[in-house]
Amino acid sequence: MRKYFGTDGIRRIANTELSPELVYKVAKAGAYVLSKHTDHAPTILIGRDTRISGTLIESAMVAGFLSYGANVKLLGVIPTPAVAYLTRKLNADASVVISASHNTFEFNGIKYFSNKGMKISDELEEEIEEVMESGKLDELTAVNEKIGVSEYALDLLDEYVYFFRKNFDDNIEKYNRNDFVVGIDTANGATSVVAEKVFKALGIKYKIINNAPDGININNNCGSTHLEVLKKYVIENKLSLGVAFDGDGDRCLAIDETGNIIDGDKILAILSKYLEEKGKLKNNALVATVMSNLGLNKYSEKAGLNFVQTKVGDRYVLEEMLKSDYNLGGEQSGHVILLDYNPTGDGILTSLMLIQAILETGKKASEVASIIKLYPQVLINAKVNSDKKYDYKENERIRKAIEDLEKEFEGNGRVLIRPSGTEPLVRVMIEGENQEYITKKAQEIADLIENELK
Repeated sequence: MRKYFGTDGIRRIANTELSPELVYKVAKAGAYVLSKHTDHAPTILIGRDTRISGTLIESAMVAGFLSYGANVKLLGVIPTPAVAYLTRKLNADASVVISASHNTFEFNGIKYFSNKGMKISDELEEEIEEVMESGKLDELTAVNEKIGVSEYALDLLDEYVYFFRKNFDDNIEKYNRNDFVVGIDTANGATSVVAEKVFKALGIKYKIINNAPDGININNNCGSTHLEVLKKYVIENKLSLGVAFDGDGDRCLAIDETGNIIDGDKILAILSKYLEEKGKLKNNALVATVMSNLGLNKYSEKAGLNFVQTKVGDRYVLEEMLKSDYNLGGEQSGHVILLDYNPTGDGILTSLMLIQAILETGKKASEVASIIKLYPQVLINAKVNSDKKYDYKENERIRKAIEDLEKEFEGNGRVLIRPSGTEPLVRVMIEGENQEYITKKAQEIADLIENELK
């Protein structure tokens, strides 16, 4: 059981739970683990989002790296996927993003990336924790000329803008329309420094909101976790499309011209069709998690795609993509991995691929998104004894209730039971054609689980 790292790095309240002292240790141990096989002083990139605590955490991180003897390039405020891209481009030994993604401003976090620009594995995170707890940190202290140095490299953000120009300039210019205007919501986060530059460079007409970060307004009623503001903005301004990023810029959700949400599952369907028609969908496959909507499964089946599901978490989606040579995968939340371009979710990249797919059809966003029908979905938490939350599989009454309901659905519904990794809860998720009915059934199964596993 990991003490510090969760499903997406370390994420805690800044300056209390995520103290400078803890950050210093994480940096020193991380520099050692991620560069122990190199024969040179490692170079590590650091990027951050717009949280008020960002420079505090960054300072402690820099101190830890320099104390170990690593050299640091400070990228400033920059999206997570830009850090991943630059790590590979510059042949850095590792990189760190200081961000708590879609969480509110008082949280902050640490995400490590390997020299391949990918989030590090569970095993490497465990190794970092072992070093932190082993008492050997004092041995990892550089002295004299071995002490590391840091430098600001804020101009590297332009390399990320050029990455988009190189890949999208010609096609966007060819299909762009004067009446096609995109609303952009940067969540007052990391994309606020670069989204406008990218859209301007590509000649895409846009209007931008929530693009004035002040350290505490990141994700505050804006961005991909709060789509109501963008929805209203798209309708009132008669825009062709709205795109919303999260705090660190690795997610993208969209709003069509009528105000309907284009979530991660719909985006995956649209992009799989687009790539498949161009002969660019590797092994004709689409990777998603078990939490993806049943509608995506049905769409893939009808489209003749190889639909592969993993456990929840974009790192597991990426693992499957790398293992089986697939190039498209993602999550309902808007984490979309386009492996031909970047080995992590990239909100701006996803938005540009979506825009390109819509422009090339000559249709409206709502028409392009109509290729997939999503099923109503309900999620209810059952409170259980922490020691018994995995026992639902062996419980005869629970198992029979689930089997009976799935038989009743006849393939047009689904029951997914998932114990929480951190709380004494079992999550009951049901999809089906009737919202009222599946809500009733989810409550019944949740009540049964609570009674049987209390």
